[in-house]
Amino acid sequence: MENKENGRKHVVVVGGGISGLSAAFYLKSALAGRHVEADISIVEKSDMFGGKIRTLHRDGFVIEQGPDSFLARKLPMIELTRDLGLERELTGLNPKANKTYIVHKGKLHRMPRGLSLGVPTEIKPFMTTNLISPFGKARAAMDYVLPRRKETGDESVGDFFERRLGKEVLANIAEPILAGIYAGDTYKLSLEATFPQFHQVEQTYGSLIKGMTAGKLNPPPPSKLSEIVPHKDRSSVFLTYRKGLVTVLEGLRGALQDTTDIKAEVKGLERDNGSYKLMLDEGDTLEADAVILALPAYAMAPLLKTVPDTGWLGEMDYVSVANVVLAFDKDSLNHPLDGSGFVIPRTEGRFITACTWTSSKWLHTAPEGKALIRCYVGRSGDQDWKSLSDDEIVSRVRHDLLELMGIREEPLFVEVTRLNRSMPQYQVGHMERIRRLRERLVADLPGTFVTGAAFEGVGIPDCVRQAKDAAEAAASYLAGV
Repeated sequence: MENKENGRKHVVVVGGGISGLSAAFYLKSALAGRHVEADISIVEKSDMFGGKIRTLHRDGFVIEQGPDSFLARKLPMIELTRDLGLERELTGLNPKANKTYIVHKGKLHRMPRGLSLGVPTEIKPFMTTNLISPFGKARAAMDYVLPRRKETGDESVGDFFERRLGKEVLANIAEPILAGIYAGDTYKLSLEATFPQFHQVEQTYGSLIKGMTAGKLNPPPPSKLSEIVPHKDRSSVFLTYRKGLVTVLEGLRGALQDTTDIKAEVKGLERDNGSYKLMLDEGDTLEADAVILALPAYAMAPLLKTVPDTGWLGEMDYVSVANVVLAFDKDSLNHPLDGSGFVIPRTEGRFITACTWTSSKWLHTAPEGKALIRCYVGRSGDQDWKSLSDDEIVSRVRHDLLELMGIREEPLFVEVTRLNRSMPQYQVGHMERIRRLRERLVADLPGTFVTGAAFEGVGIPDCVRQAKDAAEAAASYLAGV
């Protein structure tokens, strides 16, 4: 709330994950650019900032316990890196780890060259792969002649892929790649919210294969922003930092030293004479002129219960996942770690959903002579693992590694990380629900803004982009623009 003595306003950011920290960071410059004097408070209920981003340094290993990187083509993260002065910390994928595998009938098969998000863009590798039967390949080829979808509105990712390329390509190739990003069910995930480019490609080219091939042959020119990436890493699809993603958290925390940290949970939000009152869990209250909510949907829902058309926030499904990191002496492994790892279709019935050969994919993550492997557990419709102990989870992971990679060796150490309710599920119609929500907030709670992985993308760059948008909107609101 505006300080009557010095005219300063007060903005409260609720949530200290990457979305909340980025919102607070960009809010500072957005307020300054509009000549608004304001104090910023960040309210976080846990003992640590950063949300799902967690980096562990152990015995010379750099271990990501949450996300491990970000897409280089999504520039908001590059922009944030530049704004924090962290350019020299960036590093890219090992260019030699350019193979990826898919499990099919219990064996690892090399992913056909030319796949782009599960769509074949080179014909010969696709036609010679053992992942798809001759019938499945013929069905996929029908994409060249099938008509565009005439109906308007959203559809599921699964329905779209089955319609264009057939069930077999969806189940054996596209599903483990696309659903793996969201740990979701392709027949429930919204195309508009997850992969809107596919709809645009179909409408423009009439064929998914034609369109994705054209896009690959004619990529957009690189942004000037990408020049801050070290030259050797400019062709890398993914980027991270040499000391882990914790680097960006440390950079943000350093840049936000003049903000106020409040360890509390916000239990209620009320509009009061043009400003806001936030009720905290210990009975305290905060007053604010604007509020940015950077929380999971289920935590945001109680705070917006007075706003119509927001009930879906509390009903939004979140999938729990875990990752299991195993360290080995490299020479003890018989299986060559000659790529980035493998993904596993649902139809294989495995406990793990994917496996990253981390030390091959990212050369900075393991000491010389050591190997780091990370396995993923849990997805939509497969949450029984939550009732298992860590030892049971590790045992089942090692069973899959034995059968798929022949690894019998005892690991040097194991780290298990449970990420409960960490993956929001964007169901069909998701973007329309967001549009209605934002309209309602303008009408019923002007000065309250929402951001985070629950809305327009779960990746780190998506969260940063949305956070910056929220910061700009809050600053404009306070400036009366």
